[in-house]
Amino acid sequence: MKHNGKRRWSAACLAVLAVLTLASCRQEDPKNLISPDDGEKRVVNLFSPMEKIDPDAENVARTAADLTVAMAEEALGVTMVYRTYTAENYQDRTYDEVCLDRARNNMDDLYLLNPDAVLTLGAEGELKDLSGLDSAKNLREIILTANTVDGKLVAIPQEVVAYGLFINRDMFDQYGLDLPETPEDFLECCRVFQENGIETPIGANRWWLETFVFAQAYADLYNGGNTQAEIEALNSGEARYSDYMRPGFEFLQTLIDRGYIDASEALVSEAIEAEGPDFLAGKTPIVMAYWGAANTETAYGKTDFKMEVIGFPSSRGQMPVMPMTGWAVGAEAEHAEDAMKMLDIITSDEALKVYSETNRVISPSKNVKVECVPALKPLNDRIEEGVYVLGSNAGMDVEQWGNTCLIVRELLGGASVDECMSAFDELQDAALKRP
Repeated sequence: MKHNGKRRWSAACLAVLAVLTLASCRQEDPKNLISPDDGEKRVVNLFSPMEKIDPDAENVARTAADLTVAMAEEALGVTMVYRTYTAENYQDRTYDEVCLDRARNNMDDLYLLNPDAVLTLGAEGELKDLSGLDSAKNLREIILTANTVDGKLVAIPQEVVAYGLFINRDMFDQYGLDLPETPEDFLECCRVFQENGIETPIGANRWWLETFVFAQAYADLYNGGNTQAEIEALNSGEARYSDYMRPGFEFLQTLIDRGYIDASEALVSEAIEAEGPDFLAGKTPIVMAYWGAANTETAYGKTDFKMEVIGFPSSRGQMPVMPMTGWAVGAEAEHAEDAMKMLDIITSDEALKVYSETNRVISPSKNVKVECVPALKPLNDRIEEGVYVLGSNAGMDVEQWGNTCLIVRELLGGASVDECMSAFDELQDAALKRP
């Protein structure tokens, strides 16, 4: 099986989730051209996946991200100018590809980056080291681990994106099932559901099945007290990613073989859009989604049954999976000094408190705690205990989230587990040959 090294996966997986608050009320110039600075007007140019209204326009319904930007603009006397990716303007180029090109050519000051772009640009020296910012002193260890490249903190998010299993607790109670902790528990729950007429117990899509893989692959790596040494062994080639990934892929293959997941349906299904209706209707007991989906009525924030969000099954119990986006500053940005100051304010505890309370999300600051909705408490409890795995880690020489997503799709399309493991070996071998 040939693996597409360009990682042409949709930016909607992650970066767009992190900036839904930047949604637009107007259309940008299709060439994304911004007028030069006017006289003494100070600007910072942000490149992001989605548009925003004119920053000078009065808007009483400013969103969480807008509110934090307003704090920085007022404090610094600087205006954030939004330069925006739109698929129709870039034809077949993904958001990640466009970000790489723009950052390498110093076209913007601030960027909202997906994990693979953080790793690539950080390794190339195209991003500023943010570790000297005051806000960096307050970050959770998970942020430092995920977004540090070659000893430099190159990206800081405004929220921690956590994925979990969304469970119809009423259906579990109906059949006397405890919530699963291990892969074996999970398989037993699926068996009982299927024997009671629920033909396909898991609602799946083509984006998020890698969460099962990460939970099983890295449960020990991130929770066994030897994280850095294991990552160094992977980066040196002493250890193989395929050895870590194999149990998760074998587990997915078992779910497919037993009919607990409809692989052909998942392969062509968009997230929530496909599996959501059956889950909300009480026909499917299990789906997977990100934290914010439990907060919005357009996803799973309003159900007619008791819903709980738990971690994915692993050898260490229910395991949250947490990939990272991040705001980054171009190493040679035209307005680098103002961009750094603006980012320091946007990611300060004061701003993150506003952001987190508005969106009800996990803050990257260890000092900011937000009361979550009851459905999220099981997942949040594990995270607060420090139990989780990272779905992205800039310290790993092989990008994780996007590559694993694509290789899982190959499994859904009929590739064998061995073929999928060969794809990971190819990626690792390519990384080992990099200068």
